[in-house]
Amino acid sequence: MNKNDKKSHRNEKGLIDPSKTKTYPVYHETDLLTFCCEKIPKQSRHNVQRIIANHQVAVGGAPVSLFSYRLFPEDEVTISWNRITKHERHDLPIIYEDDDLIAINKPSGLLSTPSDREKGHTAYRLVNDYLTQIDRNARIFIVHRLDEDTSGVLVFAKSFEVREALQNNWQEIVTNRAYYAIVEGSDIPEEGTLKDYLAEDSTFTVYVCKNPSKGKLAITHYKKIASKNGYALLEVHIDTGRKNQIRVQLGNIGHYVIGDDRYGEPSDPLKRLGLHAYELDLTNPLNHKEYKFTAPMPEEFKRFFGFKDAKAIDQAIDKKKRQSFGESREQSSAEPKEASIRRGKKPAFGQQNGRFFYHGEVKHGGHHR
Repeated sequence: MNKNDKKSHRNEKGLIDPSKTKTYPVYHETDLLTFCCEKIPKQSRHNVQRIIANHQVAVGGAPVSLFSYRLFPEDEVTISWNRITKHERHDLPIIYEDDDLIAINKPSGLLSTPSDREKGHTAYRLVNDYLTQIDRNARIFIVHRLDEDTSGVLVFAKSFEVREALQNNWQEIVTNRAYYAIVEGSDIPEEGTLKDYLAEDSTFTVYVCKNPSKGKLAITHYKKIASKNGYALLEVHIDTGRKNQIRVQLGNIGHYVIGDDRYGEPSDPLKRLGLHAYELDLTNPLNHKEYKFTAPMPEEFKRFFGFKDAKAIDQAIDKKKRQSFGESREQSSAEPKEASIRRGKKPAFGQQNGRFFYHGEVKHGGHHR
């Protein structure tokens, strides 16, 4: 077992007992009542209605009590013997929200989507609870994922049509995927581009392979921002979105991401994975609206390298950006025409003059539902 593995010691409270639940995949559009009646035919329609009304049915891990709730392909419906607790959400770390999308700054240690046992403590559940307490018919759809221990920008669609449009055109519509990574070894080259073929073994562990027919090409660009006490802070841009890509490729050159509980056994000075998704730029292919979502560098990252304030780290990053990624990179990540997110003044989540902000990032152009 990896010395950094915290999941094996996780509190069992709140985890699903598989013997008391049954999960069914959805393959075509329908409503919740019709779907449940089909899956538990021994129950009368009246009894199925009582089960739904009693919050014993969840979609994507979030309890739903609306009989007419619309289901779409790739949804998962869980029917439980016990009542599933519904929660109110007030302090969701929202980066941006409009009629099509909602983006949050996902904390480290939070699953993006439900697993076999963990249905409640997920980003999907948090966002769903937040939206459905305003509109019972609200829906969210998974567009992409972040690893459980990676923090940063995570985007959900608000309709099936938007989800399909984004996922089916993902490689074409995403213009920038940027991360901060803290790795072991301050002697890592100042910058580099990693091109490897990645494959996955029977334990779902990703590894670098030499055979192009066996693996998928992964391309990662990095630039060293700072170094201290044998560690380096990197700015990372990826051209491909392979599973665990950054962690595997950096580890392959001997510079594992700190706190990694799967690849290598690096030190764990922050008691979390040293990886943060700080920017995602994309265009909605349905209306050609451009988005730039950003999540500020975690405070523990800044403290670790001795930066006294956000301005100091920003200056270091901006200097390295100009040196490393050049004009083409700067142009691709320039402020978009719409949905821009710029730096605010108050380090909190709240509202000021109609603008919503979170940890210093002010949100313009959207609305807070």
